Amino acid sequence: MPHPKRKFSKSRRDKRRTHYKAEAPTLTTCATTGAVHLPHRAYTVDGNVYYNGKLLIEKAAVA
Repeated sequence: MPHPKRKFSKSRRDKRRTHYKAEAPTLTTCATTGAVHLPHRAYTVDGNVYYNGKLLIEKAAVA
């Protein structure tokens, strides 16, 4: 059996053993605004906040 010359750190060993990979986030398109956003999250379009295709917070008018 070969013996390592130097000790591998636990983080180096665990990095080699991992099977988790970076994944691209799943995005959805709003039917109302056409904005691309993360599902089940609020999102902004022109300063207005939307959730589930409905306007939650309207942008305040600047005087």
